[in-house]
Order: sequence, then structure tokens, then C-alpha cells
Amino acid sequence: MPVPARPLLLLLFIGALAGAFWRAPSPAAPAFAPPPAATPSTLPALFTNEMLWRETGAAAAPNLTELPDGRIAAAWLAGPEDAMAIHFSVRDRGGWRSPVRIATAESTAGGTFAQIGQLGHPVLHAEGSWLHLWYANRTLGSSINHSVSTDGGKNWSKPARLQTSPLANFGGAVRTAPVPLADGGLGLPISHDFIGQHGEWLRLSPTGQILEKVRLPSATGTLQPAVAVLDEQRALAVLRDAGPAPGSVRVATTDDGGRHWLAGEALAVPNPDASVALLRLKSGRLLLAGNPASGRQALLLWLSADQGKTWQEMRTVESAPDGGADYNNPSLLLGRDGRIHLAYDWRQQGIKYVVFSEAWLDGGQP
Repeated sequence: MPVPARPLLLLLFIGALAGAFWRAPSPAAPAFAPPPAATPSTLPALFTNEMLWRETGAAAAPNLTELPDGRIAAAWLAGPEDAMAIHFSVRDRGGWRSPVRIATAESTAGGTFAQIGQLGHPVLHAEGSWLHLWYANRTLGSSINHSVSTDGGKNWSKPARLQTSPLANFGGAVRTAPVPLADGGLGLPISHDFIGQHGEWLRLSPTGQILEKVRLPSATGTLQPAVAVLDEQRALAVLRDAGPAPGSVRVATTDDGGRHWLAGEALAVPNPDASVALLRLKSGRLLLAGNPASGRQALLLWLSADQGKTWQEMRTVESAPDGGADYNNPSLLLGRDGRIHLAYDWRQQGIKYVVFSEAWLDGGQP
């Protein structure tokens, strides 16, 4: 049966757009900004914790970054479950400042001229005097938005959508921090959650243009990749196991600056379909934060001294036996002074913030 003219023209138009999207000029070979040389940490054993946020309504998915002046900034979701907004706060010598809302469904709709549903997890990244914010919104599928502040988070540009897919731009979400690249761009780990679940890698130019998108392969469904750079060409991605249970932390690796990724053997680290965080420490070891096989009623820390090949459980950050305990969505940050910062969901009621040192990780007492 002949295809009616108008639907045929529409199909040809969509196909042409998709082809144009994926026929962008091939960029030069990528490389990671080299990580600092591994040096022993000289900090004594320390461990402190405090509530970053706890008020009425739900709170979830914190993300941390360090500002140029050494202050720590955080973004997270909070509010009624059907109308959560992205909140922002900065910690200085006086503690965490009063949070402000920096993105809502209404402000996102006004900036992108699109119908907006619920907001997704935020990701912060300080780059010189610029502070980047990425977050998703969900309508029929999820799309990633990007906004910038040039005054430390006081004011933000209108959000712009990243064109991550030729299929109605659906399926993208963020959770973990980007990785600096040698050319001044960024590598942004994202999730694809539209018609299947898997991790992806976006290579962004210094001006924010998407140069490449690469799938992070895995034998099972995965979400929320977190990436640690090992050298100029090699990096390790750990991913949330999206099932079926019982799950283990999934792995993908690259040895060509992120242009190609290979699936690795699942880690001997359990993963109950929950977000994980990954960090390269000052000593060169890798730190992983996540939940045990039994669920999200505990938050644990693992260390690897062999670039992610083997892992040792080191510390329990928090645990509780009651059914309301939920310690999830960890975010890790290495401060320039060597202190390790951790924020996570606390019982779906607030955000907990922890600071510790490698000496404490290794068993020392503060």
C-alpha cells in the first residue's frame, strides 16, 4: 500500500535530522587531563559529619564540587515529591549557608520553551570562574539541561538542552561529575534510560559542543556511570547494576582517551540497583562508595590499590537496622587539601555531609 505523502515527508525529514546529528565532523583524538602524581597523604585521621539539609518534604541526590577559593558547593533535589526543585548551598568557615532554589520545573520550562515534568538529579562542576549545572527533566522521556553561573552560584543562565539523541532528544540523565580533558573540554558520564538502560560517555568541547557520544557496554542493564582517570589515555567507569538481582557493580574501561570503551568483569562489590560514587585519591588509590547486598540501610566504602582490579571493604559510614533507613546516592569529592568530602541521601528526609581523610579510611581514629 502506498505511503501517504505527508507521513512520508515527515519520515524523510526526521531521518535527515538524525543523519545530520550523527554526521558531525570527526574531532581530533581525545585525551584526559593527566591526574596529579600519586603522593602519600599527610593528613591525620579525621572524620566529621553533619546534616547539610533537613526540612519538610523529601531530599535526594546531592552533588559536590569545590570552588576556586576552596569553599565546597552542593546541589540537590528537595521539596514535595511531585514538585522537587534543585537547591544550592555553599559551605564556608561558618558552615553551610541558607540554600537557594536554582532550578524548578517552571524556570526550566521558561528557559527551554518546552513542557517540563519532574526534575532529575543535578551535577555541579567548577571550572575556573564558571560553575556548571547539569540536570535532567522528565516528560515522555528524560532530557539533559545545562546552565552556567559566573558569580559563584548567585545567578544562573537560562538552561539549554543538550542534544544527546536524534530520537526526540529523549533518554539522557546525569548523576556524577564530569572529567576534564586535555583539550580543555569535558567528558560527561550520562545514563540512557529510553528503550533500554545503559551508560554513555559524552565528549564536550571547551565551548560545550557535543563532539562524540559513546556507549559504555555491559552484559546487563546499567545506569549512572562514574569515571576515574588513571592516566592520559586510560580511565575506569563503574556503573549501577539495573538488574536483575542480585547485582554487582559493573565496569567499563577505555585505553584511548574515551573514544572506545570495553565491558570489564563485574566487581566483587555488591550493588542492589543503587547509585555508586568513584574517586581517585591523592595516594593514587581508588575509593568507591555504595550500598551492601542487603540494601540501602547502610553506606559502605571500598578501596582499590591496583587501579580497580580488586577491592577491599574499609569502612561503614552509616548503618541502621530499621526499615526507614535509606542511605543512598553518594557523591564524592577530593578537596585540594586532600580531605575527602561525601554527601548522601539520609532516610529520604535530608542530606548528610561527611569529611574524612585517607588515614581514617585506613583504620586510624580521629
